[in-house]
Amino acid sequence: MTHYKLTLAYDGTNFAGYQVQPHQRTVQGVLQKALGKMAKCESIHIDGSGRTDSGVHALGQVVSFDYPGEIPARSMLLAMNSLMPLDIEILNAEIVPASFHARYSAIGKRYMYRVARGRFTDPFNRLYTGHYPYPLDLDLIRAALPDVVGTHDFTSFAASGGVIENKVRTIYEATVREDAATNEIVFEFYGNGFLYNMVRILVATLLEIGNGRRPVHDFLRLYEVLDRQQARGTAPASGLYLKEVYYPDQGGARRA
Repeated sequence: MTHYKLTLAYDGTNFAGYQVQPHQRTVQGVLQKALGKMAKCESIHIDGSGRTDSGVHALGQVVSFDYPGEIPARSMLLAMNSLMPLDIEILNAEIVPASFHARYSAIGKRYMYRVARGRFTDPFNRLYTGHYPYPLDLDLIRAALPDVVGTHDFTSFAASGGVIENKVRTIYEATVREDAATNEIVFEFYGNGFLYNMVRILVATLLEIGNGRRPVHDFLRLYEVLDRQQARGTAPASGLYLKEVYYPDQGGARRA
């Protein structure tokens, strides 16, 4: 067996999320089927750095798996891309130590969220952005972002349906910027882990602050009340991107 790490990008529009589900098209399912075809076996199980929901995109998702036999990393990259549909691209392949695990070895993740500011929904961009046509004061959002950074109990920002009991996470960085060329604002969040729908709820809350519907420092109250209903909104999946997954130095990993 040879242990591989793949980094991939995908358009999540036509996937029912990352994780395998019966009778659904998923990213994990497509990858496992392709690996099974290469290895001439029914399927090869892969582990992902995390799950993305239906409609969520990835610029740097990471998976790991054992493959029967050894082929060079570059050959794995080329072979897998030859079997991928047009909405997935394998960006990089590495042969890594057997101890590497795409999820459990990760030390941080970075998510990006794009918000379209036009009055009406752009038909050509609707699948790749959230849409917020209401007035926004970015100075209010910038004033609120330091309250997101740090170690907090994010119970108020975790959607129901999540199975993780410990909802304490650390956010190292939270930013917003304007993209005048596309008339968008772009959020980024870098942390040691994220709960189910957490980034989308953070974005919805920040947009309400920018619109004046919440006080600037309402995050401090929401950490205390531990009540998902108090945060209310969830930004659309279409604007969310898993941008990068961070790992300790793997020393000796062979890249394609």
